[in-house]
Amino acid sequence: MSVYAYIRVSTEMQNYSSQEYEIRKYCCSNGIKVDHWLSESVSGTVAVEKRTLGRTIRKMDKGDLLVCTELSRLGRNMLMIMGILNICASKGVSIHTIKDNFDLSDNINSKIIAFAFALAAEIERNLISQRTKEALAAKRMEGVVLGRPVGSSRKWEMFLRNRVEIEDVLRKGESLSSVARKYGLHRNTLYKYLHTMQQSNNQQ
Repeated sequence: MSVYAYIRVSTEMQNYSSQEYEIRKYCCSNGIKVDHWLSESVSGTVAVEKRTLGRTIRKMDKGDLLVCTELSRLGRNMLMIMGILNICASKGVSIHTIKDNFDLSDNINSKIIAFAFALAAEIERNLISQRTKEALAAKRMEGVVLGRPVGSSRKWEMFLRNRVEIEDVLRKGESLSSVARKYGLHRNTLYKYLHTMQQSNNQQ
């Protein structure tokens, strides 16, 4: 039997060292020797077959063990997690998750528990996402400007300095793309700047 320890971090949660500590502590307490350490910095939404985890699972044999801190390290949605569990179950590979305290072996009880946990985790993520969207919408209703102000960029400042000339050239019939290139802007950026100024003038 080979033991694989799996660590996944993403740009939102850089906690490699804490996951490694939890796994080492768990294995030491349970007399488990890790044969292979796997780590990757990737979003859990990336298809498992494109990740180190997927390539490793394909190589694992019956009786092998995969240890990770929690089930959500395997994936970010229910279907992905269940797919991974089903692959491991069919290969006779066990999965131990530390924080969840699950022993995901090839038995019906483990599959039911894993399904329920994955479903609950996905529901919670959806609720958090919905609450965030509602909070942002409320801020907008209050007139709060979200994100980086348009005027904070150097390109915006350059546009303001040359605005009169830009508008004059455009009135004479030169294309938006041509003018944008002249001032080192993307045509969409220039369009956005002009639209912003037009809205500002209309409100005055």
